[in-house]
Amino acid sequence: MSQKARTRFAPSPTGFLHVGGVRTALFAWLVARQGKGQFILRIEDTDKAREIAGSEKHIQDSLRWLGLQWDEGPDKSGSFGPYRQSERLHIYKEWAETLVAAGRAYADHFTVEELNSLRTQAVQQKKPFLFRNHRPNNPPAWDGKLPLRFKSNPKSYQWQDEVMGDLSAGPESVDDFIIIKSDGYPTYNFAHVIDDYLMEVSHVIRSQEFLASVPKFLNLYEALEINQPKLATLPYVLGAEGRKKLSKRDGAKDVLSYKNQGFLPEALVSFLATLGWNDGTDQEIFSVYELVEKFKLSKVQKSGAQFDETRLKWVDGYFIRQLPIEELEKQAQDFWPPGAQGVNGQYRSSVLGLVRQRLKCFAELPELTVFFFKEPEAQKILDLYTHPQDKQLVKLKYQNQDYVKLLRAGLRELDQSSFDEEDLAHRLNNLLEKLESKPAILFPVLRIAVSGSQISPELFGTLSVLGKAEVLDRLKSAIALLEK
Repeated sequence: MSQKARTRFAPSPTGFLHVGGVRTALFAWLVARQGKGQFILRIEDTDKAREIAGSEKHIQDSLRWLGLQWDEGPDKSGSFGPYRQSERLHIYKEWAETLVAAGRAYADHFTVEELNSLRTQAVQQKKPFLFRNHRPNNPPAWDGKLPLRFKSNPKSYQWQDEVMGDLSAGPESVDDFIIIKSDGYPTYNFAHVIDDYLMEVSHVIRSQEFLASVPKFLNLYEALEINQPKLATLPYVLGAEGRKKLSKRDGAKDVLSYKNQGFLPEALVSFLATLGWNDGTDQEIFSVYELVEKFKLSKVQKSGAQFDETRLKWVDGYFIRQLPIEELEKQAQDFWPPGAQGVNGQYRSSVLGLVRQRLKCFAELPELTVFFFKEPEAQKILDLYTHPQDKQLVKLKYQNQDYVKLLRAGLRELDQSSFDEEDLAHRLNNLLEKLESKPAILFPVLRIAVSGSQISPELFGTLSVLGKAEVLDRLKSAIALLEK
């Protein structure tokens, strides 16, 4: 076995990759990078009935976007290939024949109906169904047409899990299981053991769903007379309510959908790393470099970690705010609202600099910035005045004439401004004193007129970027609308 860490991510191409799978890949990648070893991508494509076209490409695209580059895999040469299980069938057949010769595997002649009948009998007798209780005394010779079943040696096991600690299971956990199906393809239970051994994998990192099968794997390691790698079982990523495993059925998203929404890969990596792991401090956000330095399997928690998309957006917002303006512009270029592409680049940069504090992902950019490129709809402005949601305006129960009075005062004051932010702040704060008003009253009234929204970037910067002519025109339009 190699001294350096060798880990693998071994997905099945049966659908899109979601956050649970990506977290497994990330943890395996971190162990390999920290141990200055190799990270392997292995495609476990032995379930041809469930395989979906394009899934393998999706898996690779997802890992590349997140920066989880593999050292060996289907598209990269290595000393341990091929890296698709469908291209390794001759290898599994050879190992299977070794088990047959040793009396540790036999052809399974039972039909589906016969197996179902045996299971029904076990239920009626209130006993667990164990296939080893129904082994044939004289099984037929295995010719590849019948399934091949591993002949287990039931016993108790104790083993060390890098995450879960000391674990144990009794002999009831060990049963005979299919290792080669009737179509000639191996099962996961068999193929991954062979592949991990031949590829010199040092750490097998996988989800909790496989934990109950570990005693069977240990039994198989012994039968094959091979050393087991280090085992690390990751707790489930839980859904938003924190009660059950996050699944596609419960809204687990395609990882690349986060790319399409304008999330930064660095943010998703940091977020996923802290789903069930921390370094023992209060730090919540990590760069990739910090993760490689600090990650330890022993710090992964044993209980499930709740997936909270609100927190993911908070993390993404943090990474957005760290971007240099040039990189910010590059990341935002495909998310501008209609009408923004033909506008002066410097104007867009000013808008972007203004809204970046509010951005949680780039998909929010159109809603936050549309009024910079298109005058708000009159009906929308009128609705916000006549049916306000702002708590202060609701409390005051203002009528149209009250809004007009404030807007006219604002128009007169702003007409004298140079429209740099400092002058705007000075004049509007002075206006508050003249009117004996408050920022919570005057500023929302002005904001609605210029943006058609009660929520926008800070007012002085918004007015400055829009420019004097545009702001005065919008105030006049709002006054005329309210006076009708």
